Amino acid sequence: MIKKIIRTLRKTIIAGFMLYAYNVIAAPLNLFIPINVYTILITTIFGVIAIPFLLLLVLIIF
Repeated sequence: MIKKIIRTLRKTIIAGFMLYAYNVIAAPLNLFIPINVYTILITTIFGVIAIPFLLLLVLIIF
């Protein structure tokens, strides 16, 4: 049980860092993905493949 909690917490922290790194790299292009609970949750669940999906959602909505 403790291992699952630690693994989920680790994945959540890594997801936050991935989103931050993407935002730093994409800053010159003005393609930001907001870092909030929903985007971190989606990135935690789906991993790296969620970042292009979130970018597509941002481009379509805004």
